[in-house]
Amino acid sequence: MRLTAEEFRNWPHKSITLLGMSGVGKTVLSSLLRQHDWFHYSGDYRIGTRYLDEPILDNIKRQAMQVPFLRDLLRSDSISISNKITFHHLKPVSSFLGKVGNPELGGLPKDEFIRRQRLHHEAEVNAMLDVPEFIEKARTIYGYSHFVNDAGGSVCELDNEQVLETLDKHTLILYLKATEADEAELIRRARSHPKPLYYREAFLESHLQQYMEEKAIPYVALIDPDDFVQWCFPLLFKSRIPRYEAIAEQYGYTVTTDELRQIKSLDDFLQLVETAIARR
Repeated sequence: MRLTAEEFRNWPHKSITLLGMSGVGKTVLSSLLRQHDWFHYSGDYRIGTRYLDEPILDNIKRQAMQVPFLRDLLRSDSISISNKITFHHLKPVSSFLGKVGNPELGGLPKDEFIRRQRLHHEAEVNAMLDVPEFIEKARTIYGYSHFVNDAGGSVCELDNEQVLETLDKHTLILYLKATEADEAELIRRARSHPKPLYYREAFLESHLQQYMEEKAIPYVALIDPDDFVQWCFPLLFKSRIPRYEAIAEQYGYTVTTDELRQIKSLDDFLQLVETAIARR
């Protein structure tokens, strides 16, 4: 959605989509806005509680069934398992996504890993297509004046024009661009604490092959899951930057993480959006 600064200022029910890599500050900013009559829609939360809820629980139950004590309790319906996903605690989603590699090190076979990646892709597409419905719900059911879509870090990987057109039609898209210093910090953090990631399938296939050739590993089952994530993350990060920039160029606006750090209030944020609009 393209607006002038004045149109944005006078927009009675503002709706904004925040795009950017995980860790750039989307959720922190969304939490600030939530304190000022903004409905906080988390794409990852929607994925975990609506579209991947059953697969996540099935995965947990498979692990529990390997413990005889828990297996007996589950089969006799003596206990139940449920998710406790929050905006700030999405570990059930990442644990389901998992890492590819050696099962003895917690890795997943390649076919199973790709199956889960595909489920996540479908779930993320659906979560983004739900945004217009939740904009309406936020106002008519919950009584919020404004709406912020805290989109997942992999939205730029979806290759789905319907998603981008939907977000553009109903929200102002704001790309949170990491500075070089923040890029380095995000990469350092990912290497020190490797977490499950979503990869485009073509990206995964080519980089998995490259990794195995570099490391002289003949089989996926011999890959150290954490080492692959540590090796791959900088390449994934760099591959996403032009994708985000292309989305911002066609549909939205860009602010930097340095500018985000200056935000202390709602007024600061609104002024920054106007500044980003004016830069166009």
